[in-house]
Amino acid sequence: MDNCAEFEKASSTSAIAMRWRIIGFTLCRLLLAVFVVTADGANPAPPQPLREFRGAWIATVANIDWPSRPGLSSSEQKAELLAIVEKAAQLKLNALLFQVRPACDALYASKIEPWSEYLTGKMGQAPDPCYDPLALLIEQAHQRGLEVHAWFNPFRARYSSPLSVAVSNHISRTHPKVVRNYGKLLWLDPSELFVQQRSQAVILDVVRRYDIDGVHMDDYFYPYPKKDAAGKRLDFPDQSNWQKYLANGGKLSRGDWRRKHVDDFVQNLYRSIRAEKSWVKVGISPFGIWRPGEPKQITGLDAYDELYADARKWLAQGWLDYVAPQLYWAIDPPAQSYPVLLKWWTDQNLHKRHVWPGNNSFNAGGKWRAQEIVNQVRLTRRQLGATGNIHWNMTSLLRNRGGLADTLARDIYAQPSLVPASSWLDKQPPSPPQLAVERDQSSKPVKVSWRAANSETIWLWIFQTRTDGKWTTEILPGKEMARSLAMRARNSGLDWIAVTAVDRCSNAGQATLLNVSNGQIAIR
Repeated sequence: MDNCAEFEKASSTSAIAMRWRIIGFTLCRLLLAVFVVTADGANPAPPQPLREFRGAWIATVANIDWPSRPGLSSSEQKAELLAIVEKAAQLKLNALLFQVRPACDALYASKIEPWSEYLTGKMGQAPDPCYDPLALLIEQAHQRGLEVHAWFNPFRARYSSPLSVAVSNHISRTHPKVVRNYGKLLWLDPSELFVQQRSQAVILDVVRRYDIDGVHMDDYFYPYPKKDAAGKRLDFPDQSNWQKYLANGGKLSRGDWRRKHVDDFVQNLYRSIRAEKSWVKVGISPFGIWRPGEPKQITGLDAYDELYADARKWLAQGWLDYVAPQLYWAIDPPAQSYPVLLKWWTDQNLHKRHVWPGNNSFNAGGKWRAQEIVNQVRLTRRQLGATGNIHWNMTSLLRNRGGLADTLARDIYAQPSLVPASSWLDKQPPSPPQLAVERDQSSKPVKVSWRAANSETIWLWIFQTRTDGKWTTEILPGKEMARSLAMRARNSGLDWIAVTAVDRCSNAGQATLLNVSNGQIAIR
């Protein structure tokens, strides 16, 4: 039974719940009457909360972030995952990007692909006792108001340093004809239609079965270039399919042919997710340089012609809800300047989607001082069209590398923040909540309760109080619908309380305000 249904049931049977519905009805212990008026100049407008995406990647490949090593007990794995969630909440992050498919395997209960070897050390072996890491993360993160974006690698089949042999239901065993050896990697060939359909099916399976907030992919489409023992560059081994394409009259260049496979995959996936769950955001974190010379001073790897990833096109076509270019360089060097590249990416954003750059926070305490990351976040805030950052990686924050986590908590993340709204997914904000207050005549606490005005699903609540003229803002998970304020309303300086509902696309409605001294409620 959902919260709204529980409230309706209780309201018909409980004298306490009747206080929500009967205006001015006097009960022996009710001190404050509640009634609604139209907002006017006498009712203060609570400040708008900060809007900024604050994410961190949780990498599972090679046990980079979690679990810390393969073979930990289920209880140890759970404890580490909960520590990550707690740290994220403590730092006032609002999203975690969790790698659930590093190499055609699963960090969740899947009937399509085997359990990842990074859990137990053996591919296909479930945690013992069995549990579902993705389900656990979603549950714990949502309890703290954190989004969870499931992070997939669509075409990598085996990492370069496998821990175990591939099991019988791994794609390299079930469909070896679509898998290519490239250097020390196994890679799915994007030119195979089956590959595109398989990866899409895996992702949609998670979208359907899990209450995720986003689908995320990183920069690995075609593999980064490798060289053989003699130092000669290896070409991706798709010659057979390329020759078939030419024999059938194909006219594209080989590079354009490869890019088209990735373009088709990205476009079809976006449309499929939109049709399945309209509120689930789709994001990609491409290599931070689209092409050398874009803009003119930039040099480095050509993602367009090396990874066959045309992220500028995906953004221009509206096939993404957010792009998170990996801007893993410092601010000052001109050849890969963080602010120059950031501005370039925002200039490509024709559909006004989200631009949330990735920052190399792992460099803090090593190659860089923590202040470099702080300055990058500040530059992001000043860049029109950029509305957040994603930290690579969660370990850098857990270990407080270079004091970065402490600096973030003390300085730029001192106040909570809402994820920027995705109005193209849903424009309609939730209705103002219904609000009630009661205070026992013989005790100090003021209890404030609220609920959705109708059957809307509320993702978050903005809870604000004004004391001595100063507003304080908290962002609470949707299931938290009451607060007890341990203070005397008439002499504490607390005069106004405001509650605002926020939906899954981060649209915020009008606030419901309560004048603590006289019980007056207004909508603003």
